[in-house]
Amino acid sequence: MAVKLKATKREDHTKSATKQIRESGQVPSVVYGKAKEAKSIAVNSIELVKTVRDEGQNAIISLDVEGDSSVDVMLYDYQMDPLKDELIHVDFYIVNMDEEMDVEVPLQLNGEAQGAKEGGVLQQPMYELQVRAKPADIPEEISVDISNLAIGDSIAIADLPKASNYEFLEDPDTTVATVLPPDTVEDVEEAPEDENAEPELVGAEDNDEEEKSE
Repeated sequence: MAVKLKATKREDHTKSATKQIRESGQVPSVVYGKAKEAKSIAVNSIELVKTVRDEGQNAIISLDVEGDSSVDVMLYDYQMDPLKDELIHVDFYIVNMDEEMDVEVPLQLNGEAQGAKEGGVLQQPMYELQVRAKPADIPEEISVDISNLAIGDSIAIADLPKASNYEFLEDPDTTVATVLPPDTVEDVEEAPEDENAEPELVGAEDNDEEEKSE
């Protein structure tokens, strides 16, 4: 079930008006989607932060725009003021509840690995996983118990709990947790990076979306 969040329309885009919005505790925002016209809005900063903290970064939000019909959205992007540590702009993306979408979901390791107790070093190469699911089926996080992980053992995508309503997009052999012998950790940390490796462009498929601004 989507959580509700009220929003007001934003007609004046001047710097003075935007500053006034922020000073009143609101966050200048934009809401858009495929084949949907972008709309400038403002939402209460405290209510938005509380919603994301309580429901997770992939929460479905029923955005109740003043003078308009409610629309189901997800928090797509945001900007922070690095000095004040405050939200200064937010992008909401309109979702189709009947269509699957690709999102990043936090990976949570639970328990203390047996190998770590014996002197090994636990490493977690991945902290977020790419998942494909309908908006209502997106898990808040992926949890895995590592208590029985011994020195030299590892957990791969294929070992994670399965669900019928979502799928992992990474290679099943991708390691998400491992316990290394203590004498190998220094070698791993000093291993040179592959200069020919190309950076992965997360969300590259969204590059064709028109860039939205205040």
